[in-house]
Amino acid sequence: MFQISVRQEILALKAYVPGLSIAEIQQKYGLAQVIKMASNENPLGMPPLAIQAVQRHADMGFRYPQGGNPRLVEALARRHCLEPARVVVGNGSDEIIDLLIRIMAEPGIHNLVCFDPCFSIYPIQGRIGGVEVRRQPLNDDFSFDFDALLSHVDDNTRLVFVTTPDNPSGYCPPREAVAQLARRLAETAPRCLLVVDEAYMDFAENEQESSLLASGILPENTAFLRTFSKSFGLAGLRVGYGILPPGLADFWWRARLPFSVNILAEEAALAALADTAFLDATMHTVRRGRNVLTVGLTALGCMVWPSAANFVLFRLPENTLGAQDCFEALLRRGIIIRPLKSYNLPEHLRVSVGNKDENRAFLAAMDAILLEKHRAANGLENKELK
Repeated sequence: MFQISVRQEILALKAYVPGLSIAEIQQKYGLAQVIKMASNENPLGMPPLAIQAVQRHADMGFRYPQGGNPRLVEALARRHCLEPARVVVGNGSDEIIDLLIRIMAEPGIHNLVCFDPCFSIYPIQGRIGGVEVRRQPLNDDFSFDFDALLSHVDDNTRLVFVTTPDNPSGYCPPREAVAQLARRLAETAPRCLLVVDEAYMDFAENEQESSLLASGILPENTAFLRTFSKSFGLAGLRVGYGILPPGLADFWWRARLPFSVNILAEEAALAALADTAFLDATMHTVRRGRNVLTVGLTALGCMVWPSAANFVLFRLPENTLGAQDCFEALLRRGIIIRPLKSYNLPEHLRVSVGNKDENRAFLAAMDAILLEKHRAANGLENKELK
């Protein structure tokens, strides 16, 4: 009889927890319509030009894409005004993260450093690769203590991950603080790569002032990650890209599985880059909606953290109901947001910015849920029924 045998790292692994899908909530609660505000997807959907590109090239789905996706690489190099040799594209940013760890860190010897909580793919892929994961807790206000983060770095540290704006809080550290972190790492750990994940950076109020990449400041020990899943509306097609130090990109391409960015995803990404009207509409919708959610949740008595991303982190008013109860109450009303137990934040919730109608429906549902809780706690329901 076959006996399953897996590595110890896999036995101890906790899998990535995605947001719930619309289909499973429709089926569970018998709902005809469900609003999903859980996974930081684009509230406007796919760019029209990208939809047209997928339709136009659908009959080419039997072909492999050109090796290395050179047209997409060159388009991204032009977008960021740098040489194509520094650009890599992958099956989402996840593939780039995974390969950077496997390329740079030797199992059982090297370590990576990140904050806690953070995007869970960093520690998950590190552990899968047999690499020690060292984590520094965030400050109470979800800001970064870079001094404390650096205290975990030693001669065997090969990667330090920083997400800016961060997930799940939306906190965006000052650009100069990130640049200083890169300089200090270069002095103390010259073999360590700083990976700055800017998946949400274009939602910041001023991208140029917040981002090293957007401002053209590219320390030689720093890699930058971006994605087509958020502002470009292509989460389901899985396209991410990285700007790597000179020379490192070549090793990355050697390790990458061939054709991981499929032909339709590449065409959609190229079209999305050209659809500037859609990108402008997305920025307007998200920045305005972020403010609507922040103001609305604050008016309901919630604690809301400032966000530079396309989501908002909040905590319910004290002495009302638990985060999980609120999450489930929203599900029954056909609204999916994100509970944060997997981030070790059981009393916090994260809601993605939706379109105008979705934001309004979410806030109305929150108002109703909190009112019901208040009435039940004060014995008002039965009195009114008499």
